[in-house]
This record gives sequence, structure tokens and C-alpha cells, in this order.
Amino acid sequence: MTGLWLQVVEPAPVNHPTIGSGFWAINIDSVLSSLLAVIVTIAVGLYVARRLQTRKPGILQLALELAYTYVRDDLFKGLAAEGDEEVAKRASFVMPLALTIGFYILIANYLDFLPLHGLIHPANSDLNQTLAMALVVFVTVQWYTFREQGLWGYLYRWTKPFEMPLLARIVFIPLNILEDLIKPVTLSMRLFGNILAAVIVIWLITTLVASIPYVGPFFLAPLALIIWKGFDVFFIGALQAFIFMLLTIIYFGQAREGIHERHRREHAGQPDLVGGAEHS
Repeated sequence: MTGLWLQVVEPAPVNHPTIGSGFWAINIDSVLSSLLAVIVTIAVGLYVARRLQTRKPGILQLALELAYTYVRDDLFKGLAAEGDEEVAKRASFVMPLALTIGFYILIANYLDFLPLHGLIHPANSDLNQTLAMALVVFVTVQWYTFREQGLWGYLYRWTKPFEMPLLARIVFIPLNILEDLIKPVTLSMRLFGNILAAVIVIWLITTLVASIPYVGPFFLAPLALIIWKGFDVFFIGALQAFIFMLLTIIYFGQAREGIHERHRREHAGQPDLVGGAEHS
């Protein structure tokens, strides 16, 4: 019974086999799990690309097309309303970036469905993984903001709320800078915390249920594992992938903050150092 109990109960998810120490420590299980998720993501993408059909698309193609349509409409609806087709073209790289990150996170979360133990686990239960993705989004957003607005526009967006006089907005500058810097932290911690919590809850449930004599390790623990993973891994894993993808799109949308306000002030001949009253 002891051997079967050890197979039912998943290993504690808080310890990682590592190479090196300190800052240079590498979590072997996280690297292998991430690599597996990358391979599966690329394989699914190539599979769908080679089997594209216009008359009778498959379920996987329909799901990916639905995600693509959502990202496209959400990303470009503001630009389309402005009638700025050139800006929409320059922002077209955001769509594949957001979709790829979202789909990769989904695959990485769904690794928990696999009956693999030891060196394979949900890749996003390691903060190193989620922080790396959040930093990629953050750096890319900063680059895109600077490219779209230039140095003055990049600095100007930290003076919001724009409807107030500049002298009154100075107090908000440190808060706006802090808001920018904290985005990769919250983006990574949200994903990491939810996935790690799910893994820990699964471990606790199987550990407690499997300790019930006779029926625990043979029946109740596998049943509890299936039910909980069906809800937590399937639903929460997909939800967290969607949230990360959606926030990526929102951050790129915020990169153009202040552009229209500056243009309005320039056309109205209103110096920004004077006041914030709107001119009709």
C-alpha cells in the first residue's frame, strides 16, 4: 500500500533540483518543463498551419481563429476608430506576440494534466519563468512607447491625469513611474501565485485523501485528483493564460497615452505649463 500511496500523492511543488547556487542557480525541472511547453506550442502551431481549411475547419483551428479574432478586434478597435491605419500597421507585431504568449502559457499550465513526476511540472509555478515573460512584455512595451512618442512623449505620459494643469500633475509623476515599474512584478506574480497555489492545493488534497485507510489511495485520492484537476488546471489554467494575454494587449494600448492630449493642446495653442482647462 505504501508504494501505491507514493504514486498517488504528487511530490511537494516548492523544491526544485538546481545546478549552481545563488543568483546563477538554474532550476532543472523548470527548464525542462519550459522546453517541453515550447516544443508542444511550436508543434501545435505547425500542425494547425499545415492543416488549415476554409470550408471545414477543425475544432483546434476554430479555437485559434477565435482567439486571433478577439485579439485583433480588441487591439485595433481603438486605432480603427481613430482612422490611423499607419499606426495599426506599426502595432501589428503585438498580435502574434500576445497570442504566442497566451498559447504558450496555456500549454505550460496544462502540463499538470500529464502523469509526469519529478522533473516535469507546470512551468509557470516557477517565478523565474513568469518574471522572464513579464520582463519581455515590459521591455517591448517601453521600446514601442518610445518609438511611437519619442523622448518627450515618453516622458509626458508620466504626467497624467492630462486634464489637470501641469503644475498640479507634478505630484502624480512619481506615482505614474511607480505604476510603470511595478507592472512586470504584478504580471509575473499573478500568474506565478495562481499556478503555484493550484499545484500546492492538488498536493494537499491528494496527500490528505490518500492517507485515508483502504479506500484513500485506491479510490478516493485518484478521484479527487481527477475532479480537482478538471476544474483547477483546465479552468484556472486557461483563465490565467487569457489574463496574461489580455494585460499584454492593454499595456501596448496604454503606450499611446498622451498623444491626442498633446495634439489637442498644440492645435488649441494652449501651453502645457499654463493650465488644463479644455478649449472648445
